[in-house]
Amino acid sequence: MSRQIVSVVGGKEAAVAGTYTSLNPARTGEVVARVGLADAGTFAAACRTAKEAQREWARVPAPVRGRVIASIGRLVEANAERLARLVTEEIGKPYAEALGEVREIVDTCDFFLGEGRRLYGQTVPSEMPDKNLFTFRNPIGVAAVVTAGNFPVAVPSWYLVPALLCGNAVVWKPAEYAAASAEAMFRLFTASGLPDGVLNIVFAGGADTFDGLELALGEGTVQKVGFTGSSEVGRKIGELAGRHLQSACLELGGKNPMVIMPDAELDLAVEGALFSGFGTAGQRCTSLGTVIVHESVHDEFVERFARALRAARIGDPAGDVLAGPLLDQKFADRYEEFLTWLQPHHKVVSGNVGRITKDNPRGDFDGGEGLYYHPVVVDGVQPGDRLFLEETFGPIVGVTSFATLDEAIELANLPGYGLSSSIYTTNAKHAFRFREGVSAGMVSVNNSTSGAEAHLPFGGNGKSGNGSRQSGMWVLDQFTRWQSMNWDHSGRLQKAQMDVAEIEPDLDFRLP
Repeated sequence: MSRQIVSVVGGKEAAVAGTYTSLNPARTGEVVARVGLADAGTFAAACRTAKEAQREWARVPAPVRGRVIASIGRLVEANAERLARLVTEEIGKPYAEALGEVREIVDTCDFFLGEGRRLYGQTVPSEMPDKNLFTFRNPIGVAAVVTAGNFPVAVPSWYLVPALLCGNAVVWKPAEYAAASAEAMFRLFTASGLPDGVLNIVFAGGADTFDGLELALGEGTVQKVGFTGSSEVGRKIGELAGRHLQSACLELGGKNPMVIMPDAELDLAVEGALFSGFGTAGQRCTSLGTVIVHESVHDEFVERFARALRAARIGDPAGDVLAGPLLDQKFADRYEEFLTWLQPHHKVVSGNVGRITKDNPRGDFDGGEGLYYHPVVVDGVQPGDRLFLEETFGPIVGVTSFATLDEAIELANLPGYGLSSSIYTTNAKHAFRFREGVSAGMVSVNNSTSGAEAHLPFGGNGKSGNGSRQSGMWVLDQFTRWQSMNWDHSGRLQKAQMDVAEIEPDLDFRLP
């Protein structure tokens, strides 16, 4: 029996304005959840409810809020296998990856539970006597968080955990096609003892979410917008927030480069390219976009890469596979369009292309009713190709070559994204020169473009984001505002920059 899911605002089920059916992409005849969708008015009402609840939540001492975060971590840990199976069922992510994703929630909670005792301000010396200066971190108020479904539980935790720890209330809009996973995570969070209204979940379509967010910003009930998704939608969210003098936290797409130097360990590079290019069926913001290989090792790398990919298993995500199906039919449709970008000068070195079917099988696997696609490696990609310049959300990786490291860095930066990047080399000079020159917010050396740790800053530049960062202590700047205070106990008005004592030097002094 499929699940029936609706929005929850202030601890109560919200009105339903439409429906969405979440299907298992590995077996599209299976319904995972029937989702009641809210309208723009419900989204705006949720933000008003959150505003009311936030006042009392902010009064809870930060160390106590940290203990709530600790409880969330223990609840998720105790339910890890069940939540991971649900993620696999709903979006087709291989179970091992899904379990790792759930582990990331626990890691995030483990990091932030201590931050409740470390929301430090400073005591700052004044330029005048009998005067003290202080800084404090204050919660921002209400955060409206909109997340994608390729990481339906890990990425939302990057927003929800620090936002709640810092004393904010949250209205969370997950992706409809991952609604069951999101609803399960929401129930784990609320089981920690969060007061009603501090965390609200609203299921809505994109247009209603945008309209509801516009209403809430106009009413002044949202003080921070967090968005994870495409660069195209992120630009619209950023523009909307900017009209209300807000800076959104934007984590967007990527065209992530991997540079293979002539001194690279090629087997290790192939392993990294295989995982980052085709893990989660290439549907990560950090998925490998283009391998940029030195011309002296190009042919050997391509041969090894293609051989490894042909040997990799694609299939039921409950099993031991490199990749399962695409997330949802809309992503399959979009991926079909990416395949039309293949040009005569491209060379597909990986075998078959397109959907895996009885007429187009991958070995003895015919795809059944699932949204399975052949993984594709395309050699001969050129800098002017759409395949080189634009994000391709799916199992396709381009390969091009270079002669010098400076050329490789130029190629890595050319698409204008700046999320993740990787270089394979045994030369420290190459590694640090690449780090210095690449525009990406994240750099890996002898590792894949995918794989963030919960205590490092995550985020990108250019088309990949607006420079905001998630995870670790750096995300605290997204969910707190600095407040300064000066306390003058001199008993008189002391004017800054005016009533400052001067000690005069003898600047004409010279040694004899």
